[in-house]
Amino acid sequence: MYRKEFIKTSAGLLGMSLINPLDLAASTSVRSTNKPDIKICLKYGMVEGNLSVLEKFQLLKDLGFDGVEMDSPNNLDNDEIIEASKKTGLTIPGVINSVHWKSPLSHPDEKVRAKCVEAMRTSMDDCKAYGGTTVLLVPGVVNNEVSYADAYTRSQKEIRKLIPYAEETGIKIAIENVWNNFLISPLEAARYIDELDSEMVGWYFDVGNIVRYGWPEQWIRILDKRIMKIDAKEYSRKKQSEEGIWKGFDVKLMEGDCNWPAVIEALEDIGYKGWASAEVPGGDRERLQDISNRMQKIFK
Repeated sequence: MYRKEFIKTSAGLLGMSLINPLDLAASTSVRSTNKPDIKICLKYGMVEGNLSVLEKFQLLKDLGFDGVEMDSPNNLDNDEIIEASKKTGLTIPGVINSVHWKSPLSHPDEKVRAKCVEAMRTSMDDCKAYGGTTVLLVPGVVNNEVSYADAYTRSQKEIRKLIPYAEETGIKIAIENVWNNFLISPLEAARYIDELDSEMVGWYFDVGNIVRYGWPEQWIRILDKRIMKIDAKEYSRKKQSEEGIWKGFDVKLMEGDCNWPAVIEALEDIGYKGWASAEVPGGDRERLQDISNRMQKIFK
């Protein structure tokens, strides 16, 4: 379990899963000169053009991507997806639940929450069929109708319902940090995962989503082994200030305020090995090639 493992490896965990920030500055083992072993992928919806599933998979393979993540539930033919993966050698490392925004686990209506729970089971089934390992889940949304406390307790209650199915399928639930006014501190994010007390639940860390109000490398060291996968996007604080909050995302990878060398160093410090997925505006072959090139520079 995450909590038990963290107690063994860090003096920074207090009695109620709280982490002492002062201990996070402790030195790590001697750093190697190599980057962490990270494979790159992107989201299937980023591939534009009138192409078949197989043609899209082959395009991504040709452009240097190791994998692609699918949405689920989806309207595609699973057999076609699986066949495209086999023929091209393009891995499907995981899926993104496609219902969690419309029917969040924090919703006051139990029937709405049930829709997301059922969709998550479908997502796990699809992920297993594809040969993946995780389903990305936005755990809830806080707004003027849903309090922070209610979002916390409701979402954990619903995720606990899903843990037995995660254990049955072998597919893990990866919580993502998004702009949902919820779990906005790395210490709280770590505690949220620890309280669920299951190796089948962890974190899908989105690097770019943190830059507006924090430093990704700090989150990485705090979340540590809870991180299952990485989303890569960029953010510019200058554009945020001058053009508006959402315009901060309107920059290419490596051209914003994300300190990628520091991110890589933090990933190395926690021993991360796995996937990094681009989550940026997609496009045609030229655009996707540029994304691949930038991902290669950052992670390879």
